[in-house]
Formats: sequence, structure tokens, C-alpha cells
Amino acid sequence: MALDQQSLLRYCALAATAGEEGRPYVVETDGMRALHFGALTVQSQMRLDDPGTLEIDYTRAMMGFLLFNPEPCDIVMIGLGGGSLAKYCLRTLPEVRFTAVEIDPDVIELRDAFGIPPDGERFRVVRADGADYVRRREHSPDVLLIDGFDRGGQPDCLCTAGFYDDCHTMLADGGVMAVNLWSGDRRYGLYASRIRDSFEDRFVAIGAEHDSNRIAFACKGRGFPPRRRQLLERARMLATHHPIGIMSTAQRIQQRLERRAHYRPDLWEEDSRRTRGD
Repeated sequence: MALDQQSLLRYCALAATAGEEGRPYVVETDGMRALHFGALTVQSQMRLDDPGTLEIDYTRAMMGFLLFNPEPCDIVMIGLGGGSLAKYCLRTLPEVRFTAVEIDPDVIELRDAFGIPPDGERFRVVRADGADYVRRREHSPDVLLIDGFDRGGQPDCLCTAGFYDDCHTMLADGGVMAVNLWSGDRRYGLYASRIRDSFEDRFVAIGAEHDSNRIAFACKGRGFPPRRRQLLERARMLATHHPIGIMSTAQRIQQRLERRAHYRPDLWEEDSRRTRGD
């Protein structure tokens, strides 16, 4: 997906001045195109010969929301970045409607560089503050993806107890939220506890396999935690169409659930007996 010469010159000029101005910019090297806020931080990455893949590990882990809702109809994502999750969902979930909410107009301006599709019936980009958008509750999605980072890290407004309360209220009954968190943030434990409180302990967090991100999944309503058999059967079903390590994600979720102090081991044992036909 090479840029034409005029676009390439424009993005090179943008990159030359962006560092000083604190604006996002594009770097292209070794067959990859990346979105940066600074020289040491990659916000999004796209493989030029296969633009639709999920190249960064945490994005594959975030797709674990499918283990809780395999057939979503309406997804809202806070934070556009390079649009990797949006493009993947639009390609692999043909019935889904997807809304990406992005506060930074400079990020939105770079959408063509990452092959983010134009607004249409199934997809739109809304320029808005993510916390305000959630608070307004214009609709009730069944999946809410929180991946809002700026040059300073995670904005405070997307980490408050009130924000997570609003996320819970916005979601449709039975909905699931997936939040990208950075485990190196000293406030990670605080954020995780706020999510747990807002979602009445229907919460589990796992680490991405190869980086320092942690993905928190939280569900609204009953049906959490899923039974072991249900989780693994869904993973096997999804793996055919989603070759993104979904089985590994399911196994990490299962391991975390089993460690929870309040979790009922008898559920797993009973489910295992039924699977064996005992």
C-alpha cells in the first residue's frame, strides 16, 4: 500500500516538524508504516504488504472480546490511532457497525496513510472527546474498546472511576469492554480496581504475550465468568476465521479466572465432568 509521491512528500514534511510541535507523524521503514507521537513510542503499525493484519501484539489480545461476544453488532472504539482494530473488525465481522472516536484532528488527518476507510454505512470516525462521547450515550454498543493514548500516555479523563461508570452505563446489557492499559504505569492497579468496581467484579485482565500492555475485559450483566468449556469452545470456533492467537488469549483468560479468590472451582470441575460424560 505505497503512498503516491505527493502524499509521501507531505508525510515526510510532517514527520520533519512533528517532533518539535508534538504532533503525530508517520515513519516508513523495513516494510512497515508506523504512527508516532515521539521517537521512542509507536502508537500503531501497519505491514505494507498486508495492511489488514494486526501487527502489534496488544491489538490481537484486545480481540479477545470475541470470547465473550462472538457476534457483535455495534462496536465503539475510543482512540483511532492507525485504525488497525477498526480495519480488522470491518473485514472479519461483516455485519458489524463500527464507530471510532478520536479527539486529535492530526491523527484523523493521517487516516489515508493507514488505509482507514471513508465514513459510510458501517463505519464512521467521530471527532470528539472520548469521555464526553461515552457520557452522552448516543447509542448502546455491545462492545466498547478503550485504546486512548496521547503523547503523554493515557489521558486522565479516560481512567477515572466516573468514566468507567459511564462505560458500564453506555454498554448494552450483556456488553463487553476491552481496555488497553500499560502495566508500567504506577497507577495501573488503581485503574484496574476502578474497572472492577464499575463492572461489579465482572472483570479479568491479561498481559499481552510480547509487550508490556495489559488488556482488561469487563462484562455488563450476567454470564460472567464464562465456563471453561464455553471459553475453549468459542476459542476453537473463532480460531478458524481469526488467526490471531485467540486460543492463547482464551488460555490466559482461563488461567486468570482460576486464580481469582472468589472464583468457583466447582464450576470448572462440573463442566469438565459433563464434557467427559461422567
